[in-house]
Amino acid sequence: MRYFPKGYGGERRDPDQVKRDGWHDQQMLAVSLHDHRLTWPERELVRQLGEKLYGKLPAVREVRNG
Repeated sequence: MRYFPKGYGGERRDPDQVKRDGWHDQQMLAVSLHDHRLTWPERELVRQLGEKLYGKLPAVREVRNG
């Protein structure tokens, strides 16, 4: 039997579980503008909050397939 200190070895948590735990434990929110669960108005609100706190995003040219 091998012993691993907490945080080493074992199973990795799902990224969404890490975000959920951060919200519940530390009241911190991590969200992507590309999260499919957000509606357009919610994405716009997230973008506005991000710009207010951290400044504008660099201009990125969007490439569409099709």
